[in-house]
Amino acid sequence: MTDHADSGGFADPAVAGPIHTENDYKAALHELSSYFDNEPELGTEEGDRFEILAILVEAYKTKHFPIEAPDPIEAIRFRMEQAGMTVKDLVPYIGRPNRVYEVLNRKRALTIDMIRKLHRHLGISAESLIGV
Repeated sequence: MTDHADSGGFADPAVAGPIHTENDYKAALHELSSYFDNEPELGTEEGDRFEILAILVEAYKTKHFPIEAPDPIEAIRFRMEQAGMTVKDLVPYIGRPNRVYEVLNRKRALTIDMIRKLHRHLGISAESLIGV
């Protein structure tokens, strides 16, 4: 069995502390990846370390590499491109073709009804359509 605690880059390999630097992050990723081929059982010392490292890596990634939700219009255009859709295909969800053009050209805001229809029928996330 591999001694995972020795492969970490932390001052005290027995304790995983906060990840403050890129080097800490890389060391934690390296150690975490060593568990992937043989994931430890939950409730064991190795299982606890694996879980702690995963939480620390995720927290560092969220803080230093945030992924922003796409702009609502970008999300609609992306779905159109994915599905090979045209403006005409959006009419049932947004309204007349001129209204679709207004929305896509940012001259008209999406309404709650449009957001619901686009989400329900095209699978575009509500968060993206709301712009959260």
